[in-house]
Amino acid sequence: MKLHALVLAVAAACAMAPAVHAQTLRWAAQNDILTLDPHSQNHATTNAILMHAYEGLTRYNEKYEIEPALATKWSFTSPTQVRFELRKGVKFSDGTPFTADDVIFSFNRIRQPQGTMQIYVTGISEIRKIDDHTIDVILSAPNPILLRNIVDFRIMSKVWAEKNRTTNVQDYKNKEENYASRNVMGTGPYRILSWQPEQRIMMARNDVSWDKPKGNVTQVVYTPIKAEATRVAALLSGDVDMLTDVPTQDIDRLRSDKKLKVVDGPEVRTIYFAPDIGSNELKYSNVKGKNPFKDKRVREALSIAIDREAIKRNIMRGLSVPASLMVAPGVNGHDKALDTPPKVDVARAKKLLADAGYPDGFEFRMNCPNNRYVNDEKICQAVIAMWARIGVKSQLASENMATFIQKVQNFDTSLYLLGWGVATYDAQYTLQSLIRTRTSGADGNFNFSKINDPTVDKLVDAMKTETDVAKRNAMIRDALVRTRDEVLAIPIHHQIRPWVMKAGVTTVHRSDDRPEARFTTVK
Repeated sequence: MKLHALVLAVAAACAMAPAVHAQTLRWAAQNDILTLDPHSQNHATTNAILMHAYEGLTRYNEKYEIEPALATKWSFTSPTQVRFELRKGVKFSDGTPFTADDVIFSFNRIRQPQGTMQIYVTGISEIRKIDDHTIDVILSAPNPILLRNIVDFRIMSKVWAEKNRTTNVQDYKNKEENYASRNVMGTGPYRILSWQPEQRIMMARNDVSWDKPKGNVTQVVYTPIKAEATRVAALLSGDVDMLTDVPTQDIDRLRSDKKLKVVDGPEVRTIYFAPDIGSNELKYSNVKGKNPFKDKRVREALSIAIDREAIKRNIMRGLSVPASLMVAPGVNGHDKALDTPPKVDVARAKKLLADAGYPDGFEFRMNCPNNRYVNDEKICQAVIAMWARIGVKSQLASENMATFIQKVQNFDTSLYLLGWGVATYDAQYTLQSLIRTRTSGADGNFNFSKINDPTVDKLVDAMKTETDVAKRNAMIRDALVRTRDEVLAIPIHHQIRPWVMKAGVTTVHRSDDRPEARFTTVK
């Protein structure tokens, strides 16, 4: 489809929405959500949309400080028992009262193994009902970041789920759908009215919400627009009010437009490559009977062949921070002194490959999303060219995030590119999800590269329960350094994330890349 036709299509989509007025926010980005099931997919865009309708016991304020949400108060009756007083008078958007039963139901639901959200209730062994508006959270051990974890533990209506036969979490990787994957029942300040995949999501203010948003937005139209030129054209033509996926090559031009404003900020997201470290034979490779990625020398060769500064300069147009650590600035545990990316060394990379038994290199498949992260496909293409210089040939399999992530979760890759944002602003979230050995619970629930490092495992397990801040931060440091030095993953960079909006739009820039309509005003 030609550019002008795509622009017309976007305009038509907006025209089908309720009449645009001063209280409608038309927001566009490149990526669609994966599902409406709040316990299925730990995917940032999905979470960013669903947090408008589903709430947790706690939430972040504008400064990313923890504040009450569905719980109004909490107190530690012991190091492993926390009493939460639930907010009274809260109703789901269908008018059903919110009670302790909904919290317990949602806790049992989010822990189901087919979902990927278990990290947010890590360390919780049980939730006990005291009365309709009081619960005790029982911990398996002291949990230093409990209140941050449960921000994304979203509460669903038990009555609604049972009525609609959706008590089980959607099994996304096996392409299953349920009622909750297309419908929503939460207590949040907005209702999700409809979702047309790859076209639009419609939201409206929830009239029975207990909360009073600080902005004036009463309706939200979210439009995923994959094509970079089309996203920018939609903003310039007035068809959308805000872009949160801004093509790096256009940012300077947009800054100079007096009808627009740019809100800059870092993102606590690291873009990295995940090689299959654990399989005995590497899929989609010309090497048979063994796995080159099991050898640290091969992983190091791949890492030092990447010119991260060239990616920053030529692809990201300066909007990235070249990385060697798996967490970004702004995350507890990040240390600039430790986050010095390796220097490009083609000669050493070739020697490492030769020493590992691959003097002529080898071949494998690279899986890459093409509509999720800033310049994701372009980064993959550039790195393939860089690896070719050391004799490593990679065939690019680039596709929509929705199908890409199914392959990743089914371990159907040789190596893949992923971006990991830190919802808790603490490095344990990254280490526990991505690097720790995978178990049936929250540990390693996004470790689809089969990393198994007992040293990291021991450190992660210790930091989960260590309440001494200095001791815990030392464990985090050791685990991050171990991950870096053993090249258990290959970080590329941390993203910098400008948002562009009409001059009349005011919102709070979020370093987790989750715009919130409750903090937004449209004039």
